[in-house]
Amino acid sequence: AAGRHARIVHRPTGADTTAADTRAAVRTLVAAGAGLLLFCGGDGTARDVLDALGPEPRLPVLGIPAGVKMHSAVFAVHPRAAAEVAAAWAAGRGVRLEPAEVVDRDEAALRAGRVSARLYGRLTVPVLPARVQQRKTGSSGPAPGTPAGIAAEVAERVGPGGLLLLGPGSTTYAVATALGAPGTSLTGVDLLRLGPEGALGPGHADGLATAARLLIRDARADQLHALPTTPFIALSPIGGQGFLLGRGNQQLTPELLRATGRERLLVLATEAKLAALAGRPLLLDTGDPDLDDALSGHVRVITGRRSGAVYRLSA
Repeated sequence: AAGRHARIVHRPTGADTTAADTRAAVRTLVAAGAGLLLFCGGDGTARDVLDALGPEPRLPVLGIPAGVKMHSAVFAVHPRAAAEVAAAWAAGRGVRLEPAEVVDRDEAALRAGRVSARLYGRLTVPVLPARVQQRKTGSSGPAPGTPAGIAAEVAERVGPGGLLLLGPGSTTYAVATALGAPGTSLTGVDLLRLGPEGALGPGHADGLATAARLLIRDARADQLHALPTTPFIALSPIGGQGFLLGRGNQQLTPELLRATGRERLLVLATEAKLAALAGRPLLLDTGDPDLDDALSGHVRVITGRRSGAVYRLSA
């Protein structure tokens, strides 16, 4: 609107900013009379904002997702959605304020072989339908027997000698173990090569005959771009949130995803994980809107050996 303008109310003093700078900026914005606080980052930044606002924060806050891990419920599902919520809030159109959890990765659970989240507090968040994400829910791991069935199905899809990229999470970790490649990263992207003897055969759980070999643990994007052949990519959505791409697997760049193609994207989930979404779609936030649109639609989710579900994938 005419006459409105932005002004700088805080400037960090050092060349490299820290959590203390984030907290100082938040306190300065509150003192300057901010009505809505937008911040850009991940769960660590959300914790800094919570620390600065105190135990009973009243100022509405909304996160623009730009971190490595974003398990908290204070983030928009993608940057465009954050802009839509902020614009609606400023115009007074249909935005409600709700308490939302700030969570971060539970390091003790991670050391025990689980990817889970710890609650640190709550912030007040402006909400529009389908624009703000759910919090991550913890997991005790897939049901017994399920990883072996999923692994056998994955092995058949990839084929003997094929390359397989496994994304982060408890489900994919269990699948890697069932494939015979323990030691993968719970929080990174790993590269496996299936054995040459054939994907299926008698004598192993659910017919799995060949072990996979771990080639790269916690791979970087540049390593993935240099692969000699096109891999399959196996991902499992974040429990409770449904995010498949763009949360914790940014090593899978838009360029790599275009090169592999939709047909080599394998979605893995237990039936319980899908049921917990209560019909909400699996979500995409690759940073490339055109790619998100191209990947959207219905996808077959592998839930076990010779079993699956058709589920909606949406940006």
